[in-house]
Amino acid sequence: MGLVELTRNAVHVLPEGALEQKLGLGRPLRVKLGIDVTAPYVTIGNGIPLQRMRAFQDEGHTGVLIVGDYTTRIGDPSGRSAERPLLDPAEIDRMAQNFFDNASKIIDPDRTELRFNSEWLGKLDFAELLRLSRTMTVAQILERDDFAKRFTTGTPISISELLYPLMQAYDSVAVEADVELGGTDQLYNLLAGREVMQAYGLEPQLALTVPLLLSWDGTRMSASRGNYVGLSEPPEEQFGKTMRIPDELLEQWWTLVAERPVPAGDAMQAKLALARFIVARSWGDEAAREAEEHFTRVVREGRAPEEVPEAPLPDGDPLHLPALLVDQLGLGSTSEARRLISQGGVKVEGEVVKDLDVPRSRLAGALVQAGKRRFVRFGTA
Repeated sequence: MGLVELTRNAVHVLPEGALEQKLGLGRPLRVKLGIDVTAPYVTIGNGIPLQRMRAFQDEGHTGVLIVGDYTTRIGDPSGRSAERPLLDPAEIDRMAQNFFDNASKIIDPDRTELRFNSEWLGKLDFAELLRLSRTMTVAQILERDDFAKRFTTGTPISISELLYPLMQAYDSVAVEADVELGGTDQLYNLLAGREVMQAYGLEPQLALTVPLLLSWDGTRMSASRGNYVGLSEPPEEQFGKTMRIPDELLEQWWTLVAERPVPAGDAMQAKLALARFIVARSWGDEAAREAEEHFTRVVREGRAPEEVPEAPLPDGDPLHLPALLVDQLGLGSTSEARRLISQGGVKVEGEVVKDLDVPRSRLAGALVQAGKRRFVRFGTA
């Protein structure tokens, strides 16, 4: 496989020549990736660095996923104006296992360590924290783009936020990382890991970044915007969402997700092939075939699916439609549901609904459609 596969689609592999040197050590490398388990979905965008981890694992190296349960108390300060609330440890454990299960659709779980940075950060006393803080200067930390912008505009930056890059860098010390993976937006943090490792007398890691996958609206995938394709979403959802990407993003998606050129032919056939690939990777070839049949029937031919799930109506009159769409049709949030309603994307018995609160009598026994692919029939009671 070699360097070409390990560094496929990489934007940065720094410093130059370091990967060849690491591979020459004659032992399995430790390939680190920090993960945010608080996001409600693991997206195919999250999957791009995971694909690089899998490439290393296929060559016999070890993947190390770092759950930032301790740094979550601060939160990655990229553009945020408020610190995150504390989370219950049991909830973090549940979310971490969910991420690992999702990520295992790409990585090799048998060659992966799942580590929590509270293992080591929770044990740092004040003297050790002072030692860590001496490994970088304030000037170096303010070179980080988001800090620089906030400092220039006078936006408050807390001391705890300044410590975030150091804490993430210390993760590399604790797990003795050889390689750290991340998106291009994480380059500063990855290079900070090198600085801190050297200060602790360790051979520094190399930094390998990959591009950020853009969604169909031209922005980064986000649960709050509803513009994501989840690694464990139902096959029909994965297929239908993939078909939404504009023609100009086909090359990026084929390159980053499928890691192959756009097939010859028209854009529609290329999208269909890509959607089949994404579903088959998560659910298998048969699921991909059924998802395509569903897409053809519901979206291309405009018919309801052969089987529509049924759900009881909750108590109340009127009923709050955004909450129903989240609970029964799987929309990511009530804000996403309200946006879909305002855009005319919700129908009751084929008629567009713009009201947020709908009389119970109108929903009883009715077929409700959200977007082009989500259907439910409510009970009559």
